[in-house]
This record gives sequence, C-alpha cells and structure tokens, in this order.
Amino acid sequence: MNKTAVITGGGTGIGRAISLKLAEDGFNIAVNCLESLLPQAQAVAEECRARGVEAECFVADVSKFDACAEMVKAVQERFGSVDVLVNNAGITRDGLIARMSEDQYDSVVNVNQKGVFNMIRHVTPVMMKQRSGRIVSMASVSGLYGNAGQLNYSASKAAIVGMTKTAAKELGGRGITVNAVAPGFIQTDMTAKLSDKAKEAILGGVALKRMGQPEDVANAVAFLASDAAGYITGQVLVVDGGMGQ
Repeated sequence: MNKTAVITGGGTGIGRAISLKLAEDGFNIAVNCLESLLPQAQAVAEECRARGVEAECFVADVSKFDACAEMVKAVQERFGSVDVLVNNAGITRDGLIARMSEDQYDSVVNVNQKGVFNMIRHVTPVMMKQRSGRIVSMASVSGLYGNAGQLNYSASKAAIVGMTKTAAKELGGRGITVNAVAPGFIQTDMTAKLSDKAKEAILGGVALKRMGQPEDVANAVAFLASDAAGYITGQVLVVDGGMGQ
C-alpha cells in the first residue's frame, strides 16, 4: 500500500510542485486548500492521479484548530494512514513596522505559524501510533535573515524553525523526523508581482544569479520525506541559491 502525504496549500505554486513530486515518488496525495482555491487543487489532484497514485482534495483553513483535526481524521479514513505532513500553506501581508496593522500581523501569524502548530498537533497522535512519520514545514530565508517590510512573515517563519527543532526532540523516539525547508527567491505568482527593478535588486544578492523554481523546493521536500533522510531531523534545509552567503 502506498504511503500518504498531506500537503497544506497544495494546489498552487510551491505546494503544487510538492504535490506532483511526491506523487511521482509514489505517495498518495491529500491536497489541502481553501474553498476558494478548490478548482486549482482539483486540477492538481487529477495531475497526481495521472502519475499512478490516489489523490483527493481536502478543504480546510489551517488557521482553525478544529478544522485541522477534522481534515486529519478525514485523510486517515480515506487513505488509512498519514505518513508525511508538508506544512506549506502560507500568506503574506507585507508592510513597514511603523504602518503595520494588528490584523496584518495576526492574520499572517495565524496561518503561517499557528497553522503549522495545528497540523503537527493533530498528525502527531497518528504518527506516534504508527511509530513512523515525516513532517516537513516551510520556513523561509525571511525567517533566517529578516526582510524589510515583512516583520509579520519573518516572525512566523522564524517560529517554524524553533517549532521544528523542538518537535524533532519530542518525536524522534517514535520514529518521526521533523525538518524544515527555507526557500529563497522562488518564481511563483507571489514574486511575479514584483517590479523588474525589485527583482534585479534581489538577484544581485543571489550567488547563482537566478530565481529558484518551485521544483527546486519540491525536490528538497521530497528528499526529507524519503527513506534516504531517515537519520536527519531538526534541520533547516536552505534552498536559496546562495542568498545567505
């Protein structure tokens, strides 16, 4: 029986690439999305099925504790197990500190950071009972180095690093690894909105002098979800083309 991977925010951008890569690796795929993104998620699920695995969409707002519990239960009932959790869902509401509203801050933290807690909290009992599991959460170079205009986003992603290291210590004895991937400047709909001048400024600080692709991040996630990474836990794998060098 194929193992099952849950990808939050799995219907667009980096999440889509992760869903397809894990499907290629033989995982059944649970594509999480918001109701408004269901058509995109359904298309991704269909692409996954075309790769010879089972796939289904699960609508849930990861910032809601009970909604995450219901989704994990539904995935377990549908596929029989939850072997990999990829915490990919995330939002941005950028702004300078002097003008950032409380809602801008809270909304980003609720999705990006509390959403990760909600999902880890609810898959942990399942994985502990199985005595196996892989948890991979999406951090960011913003959480490692900071980024002007992203206090809320940087805070949420820095928290994921701490959560990853703590969960790794707590869950390792049950055969569960917990790691994070920190993407840099990746070509997505989010970065497509930047001006050419902004893109050039960012690329000036990238050693490889190009943007990353969603598949670059998906490959890192797939490695951490694989048997090959069985002795790696509590780590942050940076996929940034050398931004931090």
